[in-house]
Amino acid sequence: MRILIYLIPILYAICPYDLLPDFFLGFGWIDDLILLGGLYWYHFIYRPAKAKARYENAYRQEGQGRQSKTYNENQKDAQKDERFSRRDPYDILGVNRHASAGEIKNAYRKLANKYHPDKVDHLGEEFKKLAEKKFKDIQEAYQKLTVK
Repeated sequence: MRILIYLIPILYAICPYDLLPDFFLGFGWIDDLILLGGLYWYHFIYRPAKAKARYENAYRQEGQGRQSKTYNENQKDAQKDERFSRRDPYDILGVNRHASAGEIKNAYRKLANKYHPDKVDHLGEEFKKLAEKKFKDIQEAYQKLTVK
C-alpha cells in the first residue's frame, strides 16, 4: 500500500495522458506539480509528524509523560533519575509477578526491540535520548528479575 502512494503520482506525472495535457506549457504542468507537491508533503512532512506523534503517545501511555519529572543531563552519577528507580521491574516489563523466566525474557526482548535507540534514530535526537533512557530502565528491570 505504501508503495502505491508513491508509485501512482510518479506514474501520473510521467504519463503523456493527463487531465491537462503537457503540451500546454505552464497549464499542462500544474496538475503534475500539484501531485508531486502532495507527494513531497506526504513523505517529508506528514509521515515524520505522524511517527513523532505515535511515539509520544506510546511514551505517555506508559506513564512517562508530562506529569513525570524531567530528565536533567547535568545530574551527578550518584543521583539517579527518580522516575524509574521507584517503579516495580514487573511493571516496567509489563509482566505479572508470577511470570515464568521465559515470559520475562520474551517481554524484555519485545520492549528492548521497541525502545532500542537505533530503532528510533530516524525520529531525531530527542526521541533517541528518551528511548535510550527507557531502554536502560528495561535492561535494569530485566537484570533485577533474572538475578533472583
